[in-house]
Amino acid sequence: MLASEREQLKAEINKMAKKCDHHRSGLIPVLQHVQNISRHISPESMQDIAEAFRIHPVEVQGVVSFYSFLSTEKKGKFVVRLCRTISCDMAGKEAVANQLENELGIEFGETTSDGMFTLEFTNCLGMCDQGPAMLVNDDIHTRVTPEKIADIIESYRSRFGAHVIQGEHA
Repeated sequence: MLASEREQLKAEINKMAKKCDHHRSGLIPVLQHVQNISRHISPESMQDIAEAFRIHPVEVQGVVSFYSFLSTEKKGKFVVRLCRTISCDMAGKEAVANQLENELGIEFGETTSDGMFTLEFTNCLGMCDQGPAMLVNDDIHTRVTPEKIADIIESYRSRFGAHVIQGEHA
């Protein structure tokens, strides 16, 4: 991140912290905002957030490490999370997982070389009656089958692929 980008992000963090009177209740929204912009939460951002909320950086790190949707490692523009609960497993999750890996050419826990997609397993998405369930960023996909994977992935590639800055990798 360039110095000017960091300063701009730091200003946004401070503005958001001030809006909630520097109360810890604003910590998660700020962390989510930083991750949406940077695709991860860097040590520098954690320091800036700690300063804005007047707390110790280790407290920010504790929150980041506790929540699975927050990450210190850079993720793809699209994070594909496949539910790994027993109900999704019984509905065919394994075949969907295999097709996702084939379609993207990566394994779960990895990011594509172009920085577009990260594959992750997640715990319950609350769609047990409509499994297998998958979350792509904030979009929920239910009753996912291996046959639907190519179309789902292509919909993200076509909608946003042309806008992604080449060379911006995980």
